[in-house]
Order: sequence, then structure tokens, then C-alpha cells
Amino acid sequence: MTVVECRDLQVPRGERIVIDDLSLVVRAGEWVALVGPNGAGKTTFLHAVSALLPSSGSLSVLDHDPRTLSRKQLARLVALMPQHPVVPPGMVVRDLVMLGRTPFLGSFATESPADRAAVDAEIAHLGLESLVDRAADSLSGGELQRVMLARALCQQPRLLLLDEATSALDIGHQQGVLELVDRHRRQRGITVLAAMHDLTLAAQYADRVVLLDQGRVVADGAPEDVLEPDMLARTYAAQVEVLSRPAGPAVIPVRGAVARRLP
Repeated sequence: MTVVECRDLQVPRGERIVIDDLSLVVRAGEWVALVGPNGAGKTTFLHAVSALLPSSGSLSVLDHDPRTLSRKQLARLVALMPQHPVVPPGMVVRDLVMLGRTPFLGSFATESPADRAAVDAEIAHLGLESLVDRAADSLSGGELQRVMLARALCQQPRLLLLDEATSALDIGHQQGVLELVDRHRRQRGITVLAAMHDLTLAAQYADRVVLLDQGRVVADGAPEDVLEPDMLARTYAAQVEVLSRPAGPAVIPVRGAVARRLP
């Protein structure tokens, strides 16, 4: 089953076309990592998929054009975890997680016993019981991203978008959050489309890697096929070694090499 499909997608930001004639298919249950240099269009593409930015061309999410859905309709299909979550000052963790139930609330926006049970279940699944009464803006980065994952899972999404959601965390918290995402992906059949900064982590967690540059797909395939030294040198203007490891390729910068765009 196809979860995301776009053809000849264009996304402008101001006077500039950031995504240019992009075509891509994401299948159910996959973890697809979007990688590429700064400005390649990774975040812009996620925002187009979630209808946060206008776009032209063909775009389908679970057989719907997201641009024609209401925010509530789309939120029942797609959840987005941003890199820098916006947290209302003083809001406690339980209330922040409860925001994930907003797409299911009635006209008077009053949560039901089922909504409260769903929140309690996600808090338990992610081991957040000790944090429920804490102000969310007092949490560490790793704690907050676990809370944001609980909020996203409360939406019961079929597609989870990660917008470099772990890039500001230390390596231990990065690994912890990504392991939680992968576990719940497998248990619930969620599809993950993730903009990822760390190429080695992308190789370890993603089934497929899509390399973007200047809003276009440079390569799309298994991590070991896409994360190839010459291709990365051309795209990132960086010299790297790629080590083959059982968990997936490891991308290592080479000190002293002159960074330049190769022809």
C-alpha cells in the first residue's frame, strides 16, 4: 500500500522554488529518511506533505490530497514531530500529551474517558509517569521529545513525520528517541518519513534513504547504495569515508580534505 505519493511536486518559499519537480513514493510500514545538505528541501517537503505549505503538482497521502482536508481530518492521518517543539508556558506534561487527542474531540472540545485512557496509555508506553505533573517547558530535550512522541502517538497517526526531531539531542537521547519511534512503528504499523541530519543514524534506522539536493532527488534506495563517498562528496561538498558495518553504513568525515562542489 502506498502512504505518500507525489509527482512533479513544486513548493515555493517566497520567490524561490525550494522543491522542484520532486517525485517520490513511500510505502506502508517503511521508515524513509530524507537526507541532504542544509537548504536541500527536507523540512519544506515534510511541511508540504502535512499541508503546512502550499504546493503544486500531484500529492497524495493515504489516497487523500492533504491540501483538500481540514486540519482535523489530516491530523487523524499524519502527526509531525518538529525539531524545536513549541510548548505553551507552564503547560504540564499530561495536558501537552492530551493535545494529541484534539482531532477526536467534539464541538465543545471536552475530552472523554476514552481520550483520557488513550493519554494514560501513551504515558505508560513511553515511561513518562514521573513527568505527568511537570511543566513541559522545564523538561530536558530528551524528555520533551519523548513527551512530543506521546502526543503524536495519541493522534493514532498512520504516517509519522520527523523533522530532524533528534538533532539537538546528545547521542544517548537521540538513540533513545529513535528506538522508541522504531518500536512503535513496528508494533503499530506506522509509516515514518524523517528528515535526518546524521547520516549514520539514518543508515541504522531507515529502510530507505532519499538524498535531496536543491529540491530534487539525487538518489533513492537502500542506505548502502545511497551513502556512497563520491555521491556524498558531490552533494555535500565534503570528503567522507563510508565504513561498512552490520548495523548499516557509518559515514565519517575526513579531516584536512578541501570541501568543494565536485563537477
